[in-house]
Parts: sequence; C-alpha cells; structure tokens
Amino acid sequence: MTDTQAIPLDPDVFGPESTCFGCSPLHPIGFHLRFERIGEDVATTFVPHDKLQGPPGLMHGGLVTTLADEIAAWTVIALRERFGFTGAIEAKLLRPVRIGEPVRGRGRITRDSGRTLAIEVELEQSGAIAYRGMFTFVVLDERGAERLLGGPLPEAWKRFARGSVSDSPSVKANETNGPEDS
Repeated sequence: MTDTQAIPLDPDVFGPESTCFGCSPLHPIGFHLRFERIGEDVATTFVPHDKLQGPPGLMHGGLVTTLADEIAAWTVIALRERFGFTGAIEAKLLRPVRIGEPVRGRGRITRDSGRTLAIEVELEQSGAIAYRGMFTFVVLDERGAERLLGGPLPEAWKRFARGSVSDSPSVKANETNGPEDS
C-alpha cells in the first residue's frame, strides 16, 4: 500500500445494532462518518449542517471536538484493531469550522504503550488547519470494558478488547471496497 492509496474501512465492524453517535449509519442524529486508511493515518470527510451550529454559520466547538474524538477512536480501531476509551483530550480550535463546507480530518498514533495510545488529530477546512488535538485512549480488556460500561460488552466488540485474539477479518479494509491491508 502506498501512502496515498485510500483503503475504505468497514463501517459495520461493531455490528448493525451499533448506537455510536459518530459512526453508526442508523443513529438518528449522528454524524454517520465513514473512514479510510491512508498509510499510517485514518481520515474522513464531513460536511457540518446547520443543526450543528453554535454561533450562526459555525459548527459548535464541542461538536468539532466530538468529530475529532471519533477520528481518534477510529485511528485506534484501524491501526491497532482495538477500541479504546477517551481518557484525555487537549483541543486547540485554531479557526472556526464553517457550516456547509467540507472538513477533512486525519488521525495518527504518536505513542503506543499497549494500554494507552496518544493520537494526534487535525481538521482542515478550506485549505487551513481549523483544529488540532491530542487524545489519550485507554485500551481495556473485556472485564475492564464491562466494568466501565456497567454491563456486558456487545459480542461484536469483544474481538477489539485488549488481550483478545481476533479470528475475524481485519477492520483495516472494507473487503467489498478495497484490498485487505496486511
């Protein structure tokens, strides 16, 4: 794979019943994001609509950070085949994110200790960096994730827990849209 070849990621890795605000295709008010892997980055494009504004014509800053958080989460999923829980966020809103204009987001892992990962996320709009953030994700084992969730880990999520052995196809590529990334 070349650094410029975009490999679509499977949006249904957490099952059709996923309730994620960021990526579930069925969430009634969610972002419905789709991701791709480009080298060691994970990317998405999103066009904010008027129901996401804070000040007139601008995306609400908390929702901008929600977008970046979802990119960080999918960076962990795609590059480490694990899911993580957001442990810390350092957000820098450098420019306003405008409603109706495409936002291109990219995430990359900058540090991996096995249990925690640092992910840098940038959002670009109209040729300028609008947001830069650092996220710390904690990767839990199945029991730890269940304690945090307060209940059982959904079956489709179990293979992404720390210490699990995945017997299913890689999430790095959507088999129907691109070659498997090995």
